[in-house]
Amino acid sequence: MISIVTPAYNAIEYIDDTINMVLRQTYTDWEWIIVEDGSTDGTRQLLQRLESSGELDARIHPVYLDDNKDRAAGARNRGIDEAKGEYIAFLDVDDVWMPDKLKKQYDYMQQEDVAFSFTGYEFGDENAIPTGRVVHVPKTLTYKQALSRTVIFTTTVMFDMKKLDKDMIHMPCVGSEDTATWWKILRSGVQAYGIDEVLAIYRRPSTSLSSNKMLAIKRIWNLYRNVEGLGILKSSFYFCGWAYRATVRRL
Repeated sequence: MISIVTPAYNAIEYIDDTINMVLRQTYTDWEWIIVEDGSTDGTRQLLQRLESSGELDARIHPVYLDDNKDRAAGARNRGIDEAKGEYIAFLDVDDVWMPDKLKKQYDYMQQEDVAFSFTGYEFGDENAIPTGRVVHVPKTLTYKQALSRTVIFTTTVMFDMKKLDKDMIHMPCVGSEDTATWWKILRSGVQAYGIDEVLAIYRRPSTSLSSNKMLAIKRIWNLYRNVEGLGILKSSFYFCGWAYRATVRRL
């Protein structure tokens, strides 16, 4: 079984479409843990209504947090703790999976016997309409290679929990907590394997946090210096590679 983990904060605009999208997956042996994170837009009330009315698929398990200071990291960590599957996949509530995403990734990980995989993806506009900007991914990715490229998109990641423990994939409470987590796993000697096929759409609303370039720069620099503990020279070296590839990826 695959456990899907989704943080849902002020997600009323997306939740119905995202539920229908997951229900259309061709791989059906999954559970979905939606961690509602103190929304103020009615997300919690919608999920509770669907639960109480019996409209929510039995495989979908909402979890409600009233006090989550760690936001996305804390919500994902709670979902990880609740997960019962042999595999864990992350899905952000505003992103889109292709109908065969879980099936293709599960089959690949079974066949290749890998612990950590990720896939290619395409940028979408605020309505998740593909823009034609495809991010291709390498066949393999090591820790040193990952330091100069943020090619792993959270919504494409899947872990084999027979090979990793939950502490390893818990996310720290820092900016770009997902990237920090990938680096932590890769630093341990685990290698990530890429499936170079577009199996997800990365929705990029004009107001999204990730579109703030200066914030992204500050976050990645903080990861180099304060999370990975790299010196100025190494941090600058990897930062230049990151900045170049991030620019090219968005052209």
